[in-house]
Amino acid sequence: MALRVIILGPLTFDNYTRTTLTDFLTRLNALSHTPDVLKGIGRGVEREALRISAQGDLSSTPHPAALGSALTNQWITTDFSESLLEFITPVSHSVPETLGQLHDIHRFTVKNLDGERLWPMSMPCFFGSEDDIVLAQYGTSNQGKMKTLYREGLKHRYGSVMQIISGVHFNFSFPESLWQHMFGEQSEQERQSSVSDAYFALIRNYYRFGWMIPYLFGASPALCKSFVDKSGTTLPFEMTSHKTCYLPYATSLRLSDLGYTNSAQDEIKVGFNSLDEYLSGVQKAIHTPSEEFAAIGVKDSQGNYRQLNTNALQIENELYALFVPSELLKVVKSRLKPLLGVVWSILKFARSTSTHTRR
Repeated sequence: MALRVIILGPLTFDNYTRTTLTDFLTRLNALSHTPDVLKGIGRGVEREALRISAQGDLSSTPHPAALGSALTNQWITTDFSESLLEFITPVSHSVPETLGQLHDIHRFTVKNLDGERLWPMSMPCFFGSEDDIVLAQYGTSNQGKMKTLYREGLKHRYGSVMQIISGVHFNFSFPESLWQHMFGEQSEQERQSSVSDAYFALIRNYYRFGWMIPYLFGASPALCKSFVDKSGTTLPFEMTSHKTCYLPYATSLRLSDLGYTNSAQDEIKVGFNSLDEYLSGVQKAIHTPSEEFAAIGVKDSQGNYRQLNTNALQIENELYALFVPSELLKVVKSRLKPLLGVVWSILKFARSTSTHTRR
C-alpha cells in the first residue's frame, strides 16, 4: 500500500508522507536482503508482426497452412488481420528460456513463409487502402465465426488501419514466495485479497510513471507515408527520399495519438483502485448501449453482420489499456466467479522502443 500512497499522495514531507516513505523504504530494504523470493516470476511474450511481400507491401495471402490453424495453434496465430501474425511463448521462469522459445517460434515461422518476410517495425508497412487489410479468418465453426465477426466490429468502429499496428505483450505473474514474504501466513481469502490489492497498486504505479519509458527510450520517430496519408494528421512531418515520414524530435509515434490509441473509449470509466471497481467498470461497458455504435447497425441491408452488438464494448477484449489484468477478464466471462489467480499483461507497447514491451 505504501507504493500507492507515494504515487498518489502529495510530494511534500508532512508526517503522513514521511511515515509512508519510511514504510516503503523498510519493505524495499527487506526485499533487497531476500532476492530469492523473486526468482519464480512467471513470464511470457506475445509478439506481433505483419507478413509482407518481397517488395515490402502488406501481404494479401491467406495465413500459411504450414503454420497450423490460427484458431487452435497455441503458439502461432493471427491478431486483427490475416497478415498480422502473433507469436505466443509458454509461461517460463527463466528469461533466457523465454527468449529462446520466442526465437524458436520466430525461426520456424520465417522458414515457412514461402518467400514472404516479417515487417520488423510496430507501425505498418506500405498498404494501398483499407480494402487491402483482410480480416483474420478462423474457419466455419461458431467460435471461429465469432472471432472474425468481432474483428469486423473493430473495423467498423475504429477503422482497420489502427488495428494492424503491431507490438508486444509482456505477460508476468509474481511467485507465491513473494506474497509469503510480504504478507506471511493468511487464509485463502485473505491471500487473494492481498494479492489483488498488490497487483492493482502496481498498475497504479505504472500509470503514474510508465510515460517515462517512451520519453527516455522511445526510438520510433518514423512512419510509412501511406499510413500518414490515411491518418489525416496535420503534424509537420518531414520526408526522406524513400517516402518515409518522420518528426525530428519524436520519441515513440507508436504510443502517440497517431499510434494505437482509442479516443472512442474516453467515456468508459474502468478504475484500478480495487478488484470490485475494475470488474464493475468492465461489466458496465459490456452492457451499456452506445449511440455511436448503434448507428453502425448490427447487420447491413443484406443481413450480413457488422458487429457482435452495439454496446460500448462488444466483449471484454475490446478494452484498450496499457495494463490488462488478463485473468480478471476470465472472471468477467464467468460472471464474477471467485478469482483464483492473477496474470497481468502489459498492452500494446511498441516493439520499436528500446524497452520492447504490448494487448
